[in-house]
This record gives sequence, structure tokens and C-alpha cells, in this order.
Amino acid sequence: MTDRRVQIALALLRISSGVLFFQHAFPHLFGTLGGYQGTPGRTAEAFSRSWVAGVLELVGGPLLVLGLFTRPVAFVLSGTMAFAYFLVHAPRGPFPIVNRGEPPALYAFIFLFLAAAGAGAWSVDGWLARRRAGSGAAAGAAAGAAS
Repeated sequence: MTDRRVQIALALLRISSGVLFFQHAFPHLFGTLGGYQGTPGRTAEAFSRSWVAGVLELVGGPLLVLGLFTRPVAFVLSGTMAFAYFLVHAPRGPFPIVNRGEPPALYAFIFLFLAAAGAGAWSVDGWLARRRAGSGAAAGAAAGAAS
């Protein structure tokens, strides 16, 4: 994935989904942005499934935006969203449009893609990979010059 347009699209997908996902933490943990289950000021009970989801959203969203630890974070978030879909939404009906499961289903597949593709060049992960590759080349050149 070296094509510049592909890298831009990957960065936009990663950043936008991370920002949107991050926002879901606020109702769960702080009762803001409409509140938990639509009740302003209400939060999820500490250590409940919804609260744990809020913590994952609060931590995972910004990590995706930065592109830091993208593969493992996206893999965990993908599983979390698949779990949420099948546990909460699927029992309400067979189709996502009926059971209101479109967001978790879409997030699950976006995050699965990011787990497979990685963060891309425009990310902290990409910067660290370039830095490691550069220091490895410099160390190799220094070792070659020393012999």
C-alpha cells in the first residue's frame, strides 16, 4: 500500500472512525452527549459491559486517531463490536436495519480491516516503522564501515 491516494484514504478512514468511536465513550462514562441510554447525566454502572465498552472507546478511539498500536487495538475493538452486535442487537431482529445494529456491524468490519491493513504511512506506527528502518540502515552502514 504505497500509493499516496491509498495512504490518504486509509488515514481518513482510521482517523474519522477513531473520532466517531471515541465520542461513544462520553455517554457511557460521563453521561454527556445525550447521556447513557438517552438519559442526560446518566452513566453506565461501573464495571458493567457498557462501562467496559466506554473505557475501550475512550482509550481505543484516540489510539486509532494517532495510529498507535493500530493492529492490536483495532483487532480488540473489532471483536468488541462483533460481541456487541450479537449480544445486544441480533436478538432484536434478523436485520441490522431492524435491530439498530448498523453502527456496531460497520465498526466491526472497519476495525477488522484496520487490524489487517495497519495504520498506514500517515500514523505514529508508520513513523516508528520508518524510524526503525532508518536506524537499522544506519547501524548496518556503520558496521560495514567499521570492518
